[in-house]
Amino acid sequence: MGPPRRFQQHSRVKPKPKTLGQLLLDVGAVSEADLEQALAQQLDTGQRIGTLLVERGWADEEAVARCLALQLSLPYQPPPLDSDPAALRMIRPELARRGRALPISTTPRTIRLAMADPLDLATLDDVQFQSGRRVEAVVASPTAILDALDRSYGDEAQRLIRDLPEKWRQPHVASADALERRARSAPVVRLLDHILARAADEGASDIHMEKHLGKMRIRFRLDGVLRTVLGLPSESLDAVLSRLKIMAGMDISVKRRPQDGGFTIKRVASDLTLRVSSLPVKGGEKAVVRILDPEKAPWNLNGLGLSQEDLRRLRRLMQAGQGVILAAGPTGSGKSSTLFAALAELDREGQNLVTLEDPVEYGLPGANQVQVNPKAGLTFPSALRSVLRQDPDIIMVGEIRDRETAEIAMAAAVTGHLVLSTIHTVDAPGSITRLLNMGVPPYLLAGGLAGVVAQRLVRCLCPSCGGRKGEGCGECPDGYRGRTGIFQVLTMTDALREAVAANASLGTLRRLATESGMSSLKEDARRKVAERITSPHEVGRVIHGDGGASIPCPRCGKDVPLGSLGCPWCGVLRLRVCGCGAQLRSEWRFCPACLRQPSTV
Repeated sequence: MGPPRRFQQHSRVKPKPKTLGQLLLDVGAVSEADLEQALAQQLDTGQRIGTLLVERGWADEEAVARCLALQLSLPYQPPPLDSDPAALRMIRPELARRGRALPISTTPRTIRLAMADPLDLATLDDVQFQSGRRVEAVVASPTAILDALDRSYGDEAQRLIRDLPEKWRQPHVASADALERRARSAPVVRLLDHILARAADEGASDIHMEKHLGKMRIRFRLDGVLRTVLGLPSESLDAVLSRLKIMAGMDISVKRRPQDGGFTIKRVASDLTLRVSSLPVKGGEKAVVRILDPEKAPWNLNGLGLSQEDLRRLRRLMQAGQGVILAAGPTGSGKSSTLFAALAELDREGQNLVTLEDPVEYGLPGANQVQVNPKAGLTFPSALRSVLRQDPDIIMVGEIRDRETAEIAMAAAVTGHLVLSTIHTVDAPGSITRLLNMGVPPYLLAGGLAGVVAQRLVRCLCPSCGGRKGEGCGECPDGYRGRTGIFQVLTMTDALREAVAANASLGTLRRLATESGMSSLKEDARRKVAERITSPHEVGRVIHGDGGASIPCPRCGKDVPLGSLGCPWCGVLRLRVCGCGAQLRSEWRFCPACLRQPSTV
């Protein structure tokens, strides 16, 4: 006899549901190699596997949506999506766009909702609260939902502009009380909320609000490039800026001096920190909003774009546990992201890590983060001195701006601390001369500096359209989406330390750094162009030169290192050299060293 019937029933094990990646593999929507590569990258990026596969062009968006519906046992809604007007009226456009959720139909008790992410419980709760109905979710692709939202709700911004009272569009000066009432009115609140939500949804890093050609111009900085997204009546600028100031804790009556403030807004994935800055300009004020998304903070160095060799060199500097490591480059080149990625790889549990920032941008678990405040006397030098009395192992200084900060950082490095900071220079060797010009003693710089990482940010070719003709597609505006870094890593060698201590020229420092294995920014850029990560046009937009490290060949146009006799790429001579070794100018008839004629040299 077999086991009792009751035991047989309880011994059955419910099969474990398949993962989304396995379902895509089963239906042939993704190759096994692409899936393995996506799973490896997921550990670095933290993205959902479906989103990552679509962004890399390894899986079709509709196939991902179909398999997601199968995994969650929900219906799948193919494009195009159609909506019942009665269902649309139940949900505010802001909620629908924020949650990428489209009301399709409704009954007295239920509302049918197409969602790109049916596991977004916050959106489900908000829709149920607004509609007063139970939500029946179906799965659709993000592109299908966004297209349907644009068709169904129209241009939400233009509707909000039309809601502004007509009298606000007449040019006159409003009193402070009237301006505050306008700033708190529903039309202005909805308009600013729409602008902020749209900027967050599109991944903008900054919002610019300013007067331009008789209108209020709204521009977003997307992947490092400013784009105009909205034009408003110029008379609405005061009301919108006043609303922004109220949210940021600023004084709306102050218009003739700069102000700074900030606030947070709640999004589906995380809370965004917004830093607001106002500036008096001709004809009024301008405001810039910096958007800081903690989800975008890198948590290791793998995803920044460093080559394997540069990554190995940088990690070796960090593992040494002492010395100053600098991230160099202009504003907006990703220096802070590189520092946070490096700090995230260090042991914050067994070591005392202190950061000095102005302002604190991202939270770093396990670190003691200090907000410098010059008005209160807490400057970078004074804060750094105080930190050195706190038994630190690792110190991050937001920026080296003056000789005093640089000297304290170098002295801390010499005494066994690891110090990370940023500096504004063109390339890595230029950071050394910049510090010397600040007045840092050569012996202290030679002993304290461990290495420099110079960098730029370039836009990546869109994985969906490949940047064909720069026209863009449904996933990108102009053939580019996202950014990656171009790097140059300098590590201090004994030869470089001796040259720094001897106050050597910049050319000598560049030559010694190159001999020690440092490549140029252009060389790293060429590698990314060859790998179809970015385009030559984008590299030319960002990198205008290598700071005097090379000159272009007159024949092939490639870089010729300074001091070389000719081009290493095509072999054309750059310099005339006499048999005695002296360099000759083209107009000289005789060698100045041995007086031989050019025909005999």
